Amino acid sequence: MRVTFIPASELKQQYSVFGHFYALHAPSVAPLKCRSILEITSKDAQSNPIADAVFVMMNPGRSKPVAEMDHIVDAEKISEMTAQLEPTVPDTTQYQVMRIMHHAGWQHVRVINLSDLRDPQSDSFAERYVQWEKQTGSKVHSVFSSQRSAELRRHLSGRHKGSIVFAWGVSDDLNPLIERATAALAVEQTATGLVKPGQPGKYFHPLPRLQCQKEQWVIRMLDQLTA
Repeated sequence: MRVTFIPASELKQQYSVFGHFYALHAPSVAPLKCRSILEITSKDAQSNPIADAVFVMMNPGRSKPVAEMDHIVDAEKISEMTAQLEPTVPDTTQYQVMRIMHHAGWQHVRVINLSDLRDPQSDSFAERYVQWEKQTGSKVHSVFSSQRSAELRRHLSGRHKGSIVFAWGVSDDLNPLIERATAALAVEQTATGLVKPGQPGKYFHPLPRLQCQKEQWVIRMLDQLTA
């Protein structure tokens, strides 16, 4: 497949991004800055709550709202949380998703993550989610925790019959989160992703280090989606 690698400056003109940002509160620990969901929509399309696909990635990374809001969510009451979508500053990973949307002709993609914890450094993120779970005895920073099963069903049901795309990365530090996600998504028959050879459950992230690898990820993902 011949694919043009569209620059971010053009993608900004084509798509809008909205996310639900909150601070997760638990006793005796500092609040965690989190994002539970991200919606990427074409600016040319009419508002449609049904997504063409749902991407499952590692964590929100550098994603941030245009204006920081103070939405506090108590860990023990997270099942009552409702998404309050806010305009969001796109990051480089989201531009990769937009490139897929452009070439696939999609109008709306929803993004959820193995963890809601906002941290742009993967090593730091891994240390922080493990520490938070040990300190609190809770796993509710992840939509794949049992306390958030109803929320997960809502996110997955609001889509066309197209694929769920796994793109959470291949780090062993993610193994506990991957196990929870794959167990929760085991019933989904349309899931896809670029799996690392010989390592079931490990799916390449959309944003590898090298530019040529970023371009290859887009091409290979489109090939798989249109096969």
